[in-house]
Amino acid sequence: VSDLRPSALAGSFDVSRSMFDLRSPPHRFMKVSSPCVPSSTSSRKDSQGSNRSLDTITLSGDERDFGRLNVKLCYVSSVEQIWITVLHCKDLSWPSSCGENPRIYVKGILTLPKPVQFKSSAKEGCNDIEFMETFVFAIKLQSLQAVRLVFKIQTQTPRKKTIGECSLALRELNSEESSHWLDISPPSK
Repeated sequence: VSDLRPSALAGSFDVSRSMFDLRSPPHRFMKVSSPCVPSSTSSRKDSQGSNRSLDTITLSGDERDFGRLNVKLCYVSSVEQIWITVLHCKDLSWPSSCGENPRIYVKGILTLPKPVQFKSSAKEGCNDIEFMETFVFAIKLQSLQAVRLVFKIQTQTPRKKTIGECSLALRELNSEESSHWLDISPPSK
């Protein structure tokens, strides 16, 4: 058993105490954020062998296991338009059945009585994908504040498949641009 008091660690290399603390629950699975590598392929060996900060390691049970989507929203009342900007997916992971680098895009749906759909261009799959695409629709604010904006993260190759989804209520939509980080969940059945 190692003595983990600060005085015992003085002069040694920088190691997280929780790695060796036997009182904490066992951490069987770890994920390291690394560009263009699906997090499902990361392993304990990768995390211990790298110089990466241990802050980037999350447990596989974490609710962000599928990644996060960053979007910006704005309503321009003078012309009654909603502006939706899909910025990027971060810490994105996908099933191994989709291959190493599937083509990935974001499909958006405004859940109006007659749904409005749009989709981004497809990008090569990696851990952090930048989209930077804006979509503009002329819809009355009152109609929008009663619906949700649903995003489906989909693969284009080897075949079309939804790998995750997230949504956002538009109750608070207004003329001030707002930025949102949405946790991607497994697709609903």
